[in-house]
Amino acid sequence: MSDTTIKTVGTRVSKWGEGPVFWQEHLLYVDIEDHKLVRLNPETCEESVWDVGERIGTVVPFASGGYLYAGDTGINTFDPITGDKMNLADPEAGKRATNRFNDGKCDPSGRFWAGTISLAKNTGDATLYMLDAQGTLHRKVEQVTNSNGICWSLDATKMYYIDTPTRKVRAYEYDDASGEIGSSKVALDTEAKGYGSSPDGMTIDANGNLWIAFCHGGCVVCFDPRSGDQLHKVDLPCVETTACSFGGPNLDRLFVTTGLHKTLKEPDAGRVFVIDGLGVQGVPAFCYLGQ
Repeated sequence: MSDTTIKTVGTRVSKWGEGPVFWQEHLLYVDIEDHKLVRLNPETCEESVWDVGERIGTVVPFASGGYLYAGDTGINTFDPITGDKMNLADPEAGKRATNRFNDGKCDPSGRFWAGTISLAKNTGDATLYMLDAQGTLHRKVEQVTNSNGICWSLDATKMYYIDTPTRKVRAYEYDDASGEIGSSKVALDTEAKGYGSSPDGMTIDANGNLWIAFCHGGCVVCFDPRSGDQLHKVDLPCVETTACSFGGPNLDRLFVTTGLHKTLKEPDAGRVFVIDGLGVQGVPAFCYLGQ
């Protein structure tokens, strides 16, 4: 990996970029604090930006077109052509002052998984939810504080999940046919690996290894969740590295979203970075298969 290069792509500076997913030659991501949904063409650097009118934690594509996002008001559809929104679920409306939806992704069968965060840092006051293809919302993991990175093993028998304050990645037994999760164990303890910063967004590569962005840590790190070994680390020139996703024509480019630090002045903070030359490929993203 000696030929690894890091550069910015696009022109947008996000207050808090998050949730990247590569879909149909474009990178979709969100700017949580600026209420924006962004679609970036990495080849031309053309950007389309929509204001959804609320903090938006994550976005996924609909199979039938348009987007599904999770934010302040729960889970909503969004039509980028008309700007129309429709709420599908708002399970924590009573916690509006302290909680909002955060990170999420679709599983291999097209269900949408997204969790909430306690902005007041009330331990155990958040939840990981799953919206199935019939539009029914299910509570899946409770007693969460800051729901973050999520992805599935290549054979879809395990779900990897981060509740950030624990600084651990848990591996849940997973039934892709039903969306049921079973017992879990700690696959990675990032604090024990020497990381004092916060594990945030996460993706998986074609070898089954996890790539984790460390918020406040200025890096993306690759781990083998089966052995717990650290395989690679890429340092980036800003502290708030938030999430990552493989993309490009060959799924061999790693895109990393970032945010603005409260006090540090960093020239490229808030930009999207792309890391080339890693010598690995990701796997295709999954879309929401509901109607």
